[in-house]
Amino acid sequence: MRLLEADLGFKIVERSGNKSEITPRARAYAEDVRRALSMIATSTARVAQEGLTGSLTISATPGFADGWLCLHLGDFIDEHPDVVVTVLSSHKMADTTNPEIDTFITFGQESRANLRTEPLFEVEFTPLCSPAYLSRFESFNDLRILQQATLLHMTDFTDWEGWMALSGLPAEDARRGICYSDMNIVHTAVLAGEGIAIGDTVLWGKDLRDGRLMRPFSASLHAGTGYFVCTPKENLENPIVEEFHKWLKSKVEFSRLSSSQRA
Repeated sequence: MRLLEADLGFKIVERSGNKSEITPRARAYAEDVRRALSMIATSTARVAQEGLTGSLTISATPGFADGWLCLHLGDFIDEHPDVVVTVLSSHKMADTTNPEIDTFITFGQESRANLRTEPLFEVEFTPLCSPAYLSRFESFNDLRILQQATLLHMTDFTDWEGWMALSGLPAEDARRGICYSDMNIVHTAVLAGEGIAIGDTVLWGKDLRDGRLMRPFSASLHAGTGYFVCTPKENLENPIVEEFHKWLKSKVEFSRLSSSQRA
Protein backbone atom coordinates (compact mmCIF):
# COMPACT_ATOMS: atom_id res chain seq x y z
CA MET A 1 0.00 0.00 0.00
CA ARG A 2 2.81 2.39 0.90
CA LEU A 3 4.53 1.73 -2.43
CA LEU A 4 1.28 2.48 -4.29
CA GLU A 5 0.76 5.68 -2.30
CA ALA A 6 4.34 6.69 -3.08
CA ASP A 7 3.74 6.10 -6.81
CA LEU A 8 0.46 8.04 -6.78
CA GLY A 9 1.73 10.86 -4.61
CA PHE A 10 -1.19 10.88 -2.23
CA LYS A 11 -2.65 8.82 0.61
CA ILE A 12 -5.14 6.12 -0.20
CA VAL A 13 -6.16 5.28 3.36
CA GLU A 14 -6.41 7.44 6.47
CA ARG A 15 -6.03 5.59 9.72
CA SER A 16 -7.52 6.75 13.00
CA GLY A 17 -7.04 4.36 15.88
CA ASN A 18 -8.47 1.01 14.80
CA LYS A 19 -10.35 2.60 11.89
CA SER A 20 -9.22 2.95 8.28
CA GLU A 21 -11.00 5.07 5.67
CA ILE A 22 -10.36 5.65 1.98
CA THR A 23 -9.43 9.26 1.38
CA PRO A 24 -11.66 11.49 -0.80
CA ARG A 25 -8.84 11.88 -3.29
CA ALA A 26 -8.43 8.08 -3.51
CA ARG A 27 -12.20 7.70 -4.09
CA ALA A 28 -12.10 10.25 -6.91
CA TYR A 29 -9.10 8.47 -8.43
CA ALA A 30 -10.89 5.11 -8.22
CA GLU A 31 -13.90 6.57 -10.06
CA ASP A 32 -11.64 7.91 -12.81
CA VAL A 33 -9.97 4.51 -13.20
CA ARG A 34 -13.34 2.76 -13.24
CA ARG A 35 -14.61 5.05 -16.01
CA ALA A 36 -11.42 4.52 -18.01
CA LEU A 37 -11.67 0.73 -17.73
CA SER A 38 -15.32 0.89 -18.73
CA MET A 39 -14.43 2.90 -21.84
CA ILE A 40 -11.71 0.36 -22.78
CA ALA A 41 -14.14 -2.54 -22.32
CA THR A 42 -16.79 -0.82 -24.45
CA SER A 43 -14.28 -0.04 -27.20
CA THR A 44 -13.01 -3.63 -27.20
CA ALA A 45 -16.55 -5.01 -27.46
CA ARG A 46 -17.35 -2.61 -30.32
CA VAL A 47 -14.24 -3.65 -32.26
CA ALA A 48 -15.06 -7.32 -31.68
CA GLN A 49 -18.60 -6.78 -32.98
CA GLU A 50 -17.21 -5.03 -36.07
CA GLY A 51 -14.76 -7.88 -36.80
CA LEU A 52 -14.98 -9.64 -40.14
CA THR A 53 -17.80 -12.15 -40.45
CA GLY A 54 -18.97 -14.02 -43.50
CA SER A 55 -17.42 -16.31 -46.10
CA LEU A 56 -14.54 -16.30 -48.54
CA THR A 57 -14.17 -18.65 -51.50
CA ILE A 58 -10.70 -18.94 -53.02
CA SER A 59 -9.73 -20.78 -56.18
CA ALA A 60 -6.12 -21.98 -56.38
CA THR A 61 -4.17 -24.45 -58.45
CA PRO A 62 -3.86 -27.82 -56.67
CA GLY A 63 -0.10 -27.43 -56.30
CA PHE A 64 -0.37 -23.95 -54.78
CA ALA A 65 -3.21 -25.01 -52.49
CA ASP A 66 -1.25 -28.05 -51.27
CA GLY A 67 2.30 -26.69 -51.33
CA TRP A 68 1.78 -23.19 -49.94
CA LEU A 69 -1.74 -21.99 -49.15
CA CYS A 70 -2.82 -24.79 -46.80
CA LEU A 71 0.44 -24.37 -44.83
CA HIS A 72 -0.36 -20.73 -44.01
CA LEU A 73 -4.13 -20.24 -44.19
CA GLY A 74 -4.64 -21.15 -40.53
CA ASP A 75 -2.93 -17.86 -39.64
CA PHE A 76 -5.65 -15.95 -41.50
CA ILE A 77 -8.35 -17.84 -39.61
CA ASP A 78 -6.61 -17.13 -36.31
CA GLU A 79 -6.88 -13.42 -37.12
CA HIS A 80 -10.46 -13.68 -38.41
CA PRO A 81 -12.16 -16.61 -36.65
CA ASP A 82 -15.65 -15.66 -37.85
CA VAL A 83 -14.77 -15.96 -41.53
CA VAL A 84 -15.57 -19.30 -43.17
CA VAL A 85 -13.01 -20.04 -45.90
CA THR A 86 -13.53 -22.46 -48.79
CA VAL A 87 -10.64 -23.38 -51.09
CA LEU A 88 -11.46 -24.89 -54.47
CA SER A 89 -8.66 -26.28 -56.62
CA SER A 90 -8.69 -26.53 -60.40
CA HIS A 91 -6.20 -28.11 -62.78
CA LYS A 92 -7.08 -25.31 -65.22
CA MET A 93 -4.35 -23.04 -63.89
CA ALA A 94 -5.59 -19.91 -65.70
CA ASP A 95 -9.34 -20.44 -65.25
CA THR A 96 -11.04 -17.40 -63.70
CA THR A 97 -14.60 -17.91 -64.96
CA ASN A 98 -16.39 -19.40 -61.95
CA PRO A 99 -18.82 -16.69 -60.68
CA GLU A 100 -18.93 -18.27 -57.20
CA ILE A 101 -15.23 -17.53 -56.56
CA ASP A 102 -14.31 -14.37 -54.66
CA THR A 103 -10.63 -14.36 -55.67
CA PHE A 104 -8.38 -16.60 -57.80
CA ILE A 105 -4.75 -17.64 -57.43
CA THR A 106 -3.56 -18.61 -60.88
CA PHE A 107 -0.39 -19.57 -62.70
CA GLY A 108 0.73 -17.47 -65.66
CA GLN A 109 -0.11 -13.93 -66.64
CA GLU A 110 -2.75 -13.76 -69.32
CA SER A 111 -5.12 -11.04 -70.39
CA ARG A 112 -8.27 -11.40 -68.28
CA ALA A 113 -11.25 -9.06 -68.69
CA ASN A 114 -12.90 -7.47 -65.65
CA LEU A 115 -10.20 -8.73 -63.26
CA ARG A 116 -7.50 -7.01 -61.26
CA THR A 117 -4.32 -9.09 -61.57
CA GLU A 118 -1.41 -8.75 -59.14
CA PRO A 119 1.83 -10.80 -58.98
CA LEU A 120 2.51 -13.02 -55.98
CA PHE A 121 5.53 -15.22 -56.69
CA GLU A 122 7.99 -15.53 -59.53
CA VAL A 123 8.73 -19.19 -60.05
CA GLU A 124 11.28 -21.44 -61.73
CA PHE A 125 10.66 -24.95 -63.01
CA THR A 126 13.84 -26.99 -62.93
CA PRO A 127 14.97 -30.61 -62.36
CA LEU A 128 14.74 -31.55 -58.66
CA CYS A 129 15.51 -34.81 -56.90
CA SER A 130 16.29 -36.18 -53.46
CA PRO A 131 19.88 -36.37 -52.13
CA ALA A 132 19.50 -40.16 -51.94
CA TYR A 133 18.58 -40.37 -55.61
CA LEU A 134 21.41 -38.02 -56.60
CA SER A 135 23.89 -40.21 -54.72
CA ARG A 136 23.20 -43.09 -57.12
CA PHE A 137 25.18 -41.26 -59.80
CA GLU A 138 28.82 -40.28 -59.80
CA SER A 139 28.08 -36.80 -61.11
CA PHE A 140 25.31 -34.78 -62.70
CA ASN A 141 27.79 -32.34 -64.26
CA ASP A 142 27.35 -34.08 -67.59
CA LEU A 143 23.74 -33.57 -68.74
CA ARG A 144 23.92 -36.87 -70.62
CA ILE A 145 23.65 -38.59 -67.24
CA LEU A 146 19.93 -37.86 -67.51
CA GLN A 147 19.73 -40.64 -70.10
CA GLN A 148 20.27 -43.06 -67.21
CA ALA A 149 17.87 -41.33 -64.77
CA THR A 150 14.20 -42.12 -64.20
CA LEU A 151 12.27 -39.08 -65.40
CA LEU A 152 9.04 -38.30 -63.59
CA HIS A 153 6.32 -36.38 -65.42
CA MET A 154 3.04 -34.64 -64.68
CA THR A 155 0.43 -35.76 -67.24
CA ASP A 156 2.75 -35.71 -70.27
CA PHE A 157 6.33 -35.06 -71.40
CA THR A 158 5.90 -31.32 -72.07
CA ASP A 159 7.97 -29.91 -69.20
CA TRP A 160 10.88 -32.26 -69.68
CA GLU A 161 10.80 -31.72 -73.46
CA GLY A 162 10.95 -27.95 -72.91
CA TRP A 163 13.79 -28.25 -70.42
CA MET A 164 15.77 -30.61 -72.68
CA ALA A 165 15.42 -28.20 -75.61
CA LEU A 166 16.50 -25.30 -73.39
CA SER A 167 19.56 -27.27 -72.32
CA GLY A 168 20.56 -28.32 -75.84
CA LEU A 169 19.44 -31.95 -75.52
CA PRO A 170 17.20 -33.90 -77.93
CA ALA A 171 13.52 -33.58 -77.01
CA GLU A 172 13.09 -37.33 -77.55
CA ASP A 173 15.30 -37.93 -74.50
CA ALA A 174 12.37 -36.68 -72.41
CA ARG A 175 9.85 -39.21 -73.71
CA ARG A 176 10.39 -41.95 -71.15
CA GLY A 177 9.96 -42.56 -67.45
CA ILE A 178 6.74 -42.39 -65.44
CA CYS A 179 3.77 -40.07 -66.02
CA TYR A 180 1.46 -39.20 -63.12
CA SER A 181 -1.87 -37.38 -63.25
CA ASP A 182 -1.22 -35.13 -60.26
CA MET A 183 1.78 -33.01 -59.25
CA ASN A 184 1.32 -33.98 -55.60
CA ILE A 185 2.01 -37.60 -56.57
CA VAL A 186 5.09 -36.52 -58.50
CA HIS A 187 6.25 -34.62 -55.41
CA THR A 188 5.81 -37.71 -53.23
CA ALA A 189 7.72 -39.88 -55.70
CA VAL A 190 10.61 -37.39 -55.89
CA LEU A 191 10.88 -37.17 -52.10
CA ALA A 192 10.89 -40.98 -51.97
CA GLY A 193 13.90 -41.08 -54.32
CA GLU A 194 12.03 -42.67 -57.22
CA GLY A 195 13.40 -40.34 -59.87
CA ILE A 196 13.93 -36.74 -60.96
CA ALA A 197 11.17 -34.30 -61.94
CA ILE A 198 10.72 -30.78 -63.23
CA GLY A 199 9.68 -29.15 -59.96
CA ASP A 200 8.35 -25.79 -58.84
CA THR A 201 10.93 -23.88 -56.77
CA VAL A 202 8.18 -21.97 -54.90
CA LEU A 203 5.94 -24.86 -53.93
CA TRP A 204 8.87 -27.21 -53.30
CA GLY A 205 10.99 -24.45 -51.81
CA LYS A 206 10.77 -25.64 -48.21
CA ASP A 207 12.03 -29.09 -49.26
CA LEU A 208 14.97 -27.40 -51.02
CA ARG A 209 15.80 -25.21 -48.01
CA ASP A 210 15.54 -28.14 -45.61
CA GLY A 211 17.76 -30.37 -47.79
CA ARG A 212 15.09 -32.92 -48.68
CA LEU A 213 15.46 -31.98 -52.35
CA MET A 214 18.39 -30.82 -54.45
CA ARG A 215 18.74 -28.82 -57.65
CA PRO A 216 21.46 -30.38 -59.83
CA PHE A 217 21.16 -27.93 -62.77
CA SER A 218 20.69 -24.18 -63.08
CA ALA A 219 18.54 -23.99 -66.23
CA SER A 220 14.83 -23.38 -65.61
CA LEU A 221 11.58 -23.07 -67.52
CA HIS A 222 8.92 -20.33 -67.44
CA ALA A 223 11.32 -17.47 -66.63
CA GLY A 224 9.47 -14.22 -65.94
CA THR A 225 6.16 -15.74 -64.94
CA GLY A 226 4.67 -17.21 -61.78
CA TYR A 227 1.62 -17.08 -59.52
CA PHE A 228 -0.88 -14.23 -59.59
CA VAL A 229 -3.91 -13.23 -57.55
CA CYS A 230 -6.86 -12.29 -59.77
CA THR A 231 -10.01 -10.69 -58.43
CA PRO A 232 -13.28 -9.82 -60.18
CA LYS A 233 -13.79 -6.05 -60.09
CA GLU A 234 -17.11 -6.41 -58.29
CA ASN A 235 -15.28 -8.06 -55.35
CA LEU A 236 -12.53 -5.46 -54.94
CA GLU A 237 -14.41 -3.56 -52.22
CA ASN A 238 -15.51 -6.68 -50.36
CA PRO A 239 -13.89 -6.17 -46.90
CA ILE A 240 -13.15 -9.89 -46.48
CA VAL A 241 -11.45 -10.05 -49.89
CA GLU A 242 -9.52 -6.86 -49.09
CA GLU A 243 -8.34 -8.27 -45.76
CA PHE A 244 -7.37 -11.59 -47.36
CA HIS A 245 -5.30 -9.80 -50.01
CA LYS A 246 -3.59 -7.70 -47.33
CA TRP A 247 -2.80 -10.84 -45.32
CA LEU A 248 -1.69 -12.78 -48.43
CA LYS A 249 0.74 -10.07 -49.56
CA SER A 250 2.27 -9.75 -46.09
CA LYS A 251 2.67 -13.54 -45.83
CA VAL A 252 4.24 -13.74 -49.31
CA GLU A 253 6.65 -10.93 -48.43
CA PHE A 254 7.58 -12.66 -45.18
CA SER A 255 8.23 -15.92 -47.09
CA ARG A 256 10.36 -14.05 -49.63
CA LEU A 257 12.44 -12.36 -46.93
CA SER A 258 12.87 -15.64 -45.04
CA SER A 259 14.04 -17.37 -48.21
CA SER A 260 16.56 -14.62 -49.03
CA GLN A 261 17.97 -14.72 -45.49
CA ARG A 262 18.50 -18.49 -45.76
CA ALA A 263 20.13 -18.22 -49.17
